[in-house]
Amino acid sequence: MNNTMEKLNLINLVSNTTEYTNFVVSDINDHVLRIAVIDGEFHWHEHDTDELFMVLDGELIIDLANDKTIKLLPGEIFMVPSHTQHRTRSNGRTVNLCFEKKDNDINGNGNS
Repeated sequence: MNNTMEKLNLINLVSNTTEYTNFVVSDINDHVLRIAVIDGEFHWHEHDTDELFMVLDGELIIDLANDKTIKLLPGEIFMVPSHTQHRTRSNGRTVNLCFEKKDNDINGNGNS
């Protein structure tokens, strides 16, 4: 986790990561910036707070409970509102950032 005034290269941070990972890279007041590597799918869940996703590499697919699907490419963002059932998935190695409240449980609630 980076809480000092130093530069971080997020791509290099996960360049050798191929298995699922999700961890905090920086604290920002009462929020955190997480980086995740995913190749497959995460379970359906929801959170009590909003989540903002940004793709750095690959394609992140966000399925929403209303049968809507969002596909994000590098440089694109999407905000999942609080209390919205969703899951993230990919069809290949994808690196994404998530900006969320520090006390957010990444596993959410309502796991299916």
